[in-house]
Amino acid sequence: MSSIHAQYPPLDSRPIKNTVCLFDVDGTLTPARRTVSPEMLSLLQQLRRKVAIGFVGGSDLIKQQEQLGVNGANVIDMFDFCFAENGLTAYRQGVALPSNSFIQWLGEARYKPLANFILHYIADLDIPLKRGTFIEFRNGMINVSPIGRNASIQERNEFEAYDKVHKVRETMVEKLKERFEDYGLTFSIGGQISFDVFPNGWDKTYCLQHVGGFETVHFFGDKTYKGGNDYEIFEDQRTIGHTVTKPEDTMVELKTLFDL
Repeated sequence: MSSIHAQYPPLDSRPIKNTVCLFDVDGTLTPARRTVSPEMLSLLQQLRRKVAIGFVGGSDLIKQQEQLGVNGANVIDMFDFCFAENGLTAYRQGVALPSNSFIQWLGEARYKPLANFILHYIADLDIPLKRGTFIEFRNGMINVSPIGRNASIQERNEFEAYDKVHKVRETMVEKLKERFEDYGLTFSIGGQISFDVFPNGWDKTYCLQHVGGFETVHFFGDKTYKGGNDYEIFEDQRTIGHTVTKPEDTMVELKTLFDL
């Protein structure tokens, strides 16, 4: 265990017993694809002295490091539990836990038709802007973006507003579900510009296997509606779900719930 983890009480000695708080990243701890605020970090440090804390996000650990590990801090030292790619990459107090692989599960022979269909669909899609990186290949999933993940922050904001009206992602997801209904895949819309594709059961509930020793598991997320990438863990009977719309909401909830 690193010296940073040792600065906090052991997990079984936190004042609020057998309790862990898990947080989505984008829209919950940080604005979408932006860095965490000093105020949020300070509040999380206070919370960590009372309960165990962790994040669970769909992005890979590198992106979560960029958003949460400000001023050179290592994100795996800032939380008791770190769950990247819904927990396919996982750490408990700085120690790596067993991981899994999307491509090993699906196989190249089945992945290629899926990737080809996605790229052809996006090529034929008539939307105001297209940039680059339409499929991002991750350890536990693929992330698909009709506009492309290279879009600027302003372009992301514009696409999000456009998508709310024209349902670009929602329509594409329905086409994929129909075409690949025998693949056993979940298509989960999250963030501003993309959706995740992963095996059934590899949603954010995947991480709960690593916190099974806690009697109370709070989850905070913004995409808790059906089809959103927080929905399954929010609705899971093992969690107490909290819907927020922005980091400021999260801070208000935490101050009220834990007297911070």
